[in-house]
Amino acid sequence: MARTRTPDNPVACYRLAAVDRALKFFQRNFPGTILYSVKTNPDLVVLDELYANGVRSFDVASIAETQLIAERFPDARICYMHPVKSRASIRQTYFEYGVRVYTLDTADELEKIMASTDNANDLTLLVRLSVPNTHSEMNLSEKFGVSFSEAPDLMLQVRKKAKRVGVCFHVGSQCMNPAAYGIAIGMAGDLIKASGVMIDILDVGGGFPSVYANMMPPAMIDYMQEINASFEEIPASGACELWAEPGRALVAEAGSTVARVELRRGDRLYLNDGTHGSLFDAGTPGFVFPVRAVRLRGKLSPKLIPFTFYGPTCDGLDYMKGPFLLPADIHESDYVEIGNTGAYGACLRTRFNGYGVHDAALLKDAPVMTMYGDRAGRGKAKQLRGSTVTPFPRP
Repeated sequence: MARTRTPDNPVACYRLAAVDRALKFFQRNFPGTILYSVKTNPDLVVLDELYANGVRSFDVASIAETQLIAERFPDARICYMHPVKSRASIRQTYFEYGVRVYTLDTADELEKIMASTDNANDLTLLVRLSVPNTHSEMNLSEKFGVSFSEAPDLMLQVRKKAKRVGVCFHVGSQCMNPAAYGIAIGMAGDLIKASGVMIDILDVGGGFPSVYANMMPPAMIDYMQEINASFEEIPASGACELWAEPGRALVAEAGSTVARVELRRGDRLYLNDGTHGSLFDAGTPGFVFPVRAVRLRGKLSPKLIPFTFYGPTCDGLDYMKGPFLLPADIHESDYVEIGNTGAYGACLRTRFNGYGVHDAALLKDAPVMTMYGDRAGRGKAKQLRGSTVTPFPRP
């Protein structure tokens, strides 16, 4: 693709077959409802692919995401899963977009939901429980979630107001141990006992991982088996629904970013994309994305050495430590394909310093690395051997 188009801007690349493969794995192995986490990647080409392959429920966290899904897929079920919402957004999503599913983690949020929906009697309300995030790369438990000690009382309050009641949690982003789900589901079971409230839904949230150069998670099937076994142990009725909100695990492999080398300074490469663009996770979070180099003419050295990256802005934090293994003779005007950026990639771009413009392309080859090398969902690295490009559709 880089050789045929020689792009001046960074290129967001999508491999829709990778979306299909990841989704099919979840559909085969998760015995419940899949809610795609829209924030992970709201690009229309991704949303359309998920919808075309059977996704009908979406986890949204804002009015903009609600409007996007409602207008694109009128028959979709939209679940407003942000625990803290404005009264105006609750009212608009309920009365204009037909949202009936909301998450909360405080009595104050329950009051907001009831007041903003005129005390509606058709609500499905999920109490978000704070659970350990010790096995995740990004801890979310300090920002959201009711403590276990306060949760029983909140469950009782919700039971009086809601048509259907659920418990949800988040084990943290990029969870590297399936046992985290078993621990959290066990806590949900203990909450059922402590509150005496039988639930209609258990939502295990997101956190399902992808594979990166410095992170090789256990087989994805291990996560499914842990969830299934733990769910069987909680004191819930046979009618209790099981939900999940995968994002990264569905779309990370489907995306990559092609950036151009603007300058080499020793073991530092200055690229035309960075942490203010589609490579945020390579910055402070420290993700080491799989990479490969592309040279327009001539061969690259077979010897690989470690590099760090700097992005195009003036910000010193526009820095990606790596190490990223690339040919020893890489230089200005070469391109670097940074793999597995389909999650929290292009959607995080800013226009800081006037950057942020990017092109897009659809590719037909395999992802750089994959969690779905076999039916068990075991991580398996795959090196790209050339890309086939097709025009990128725009609505």
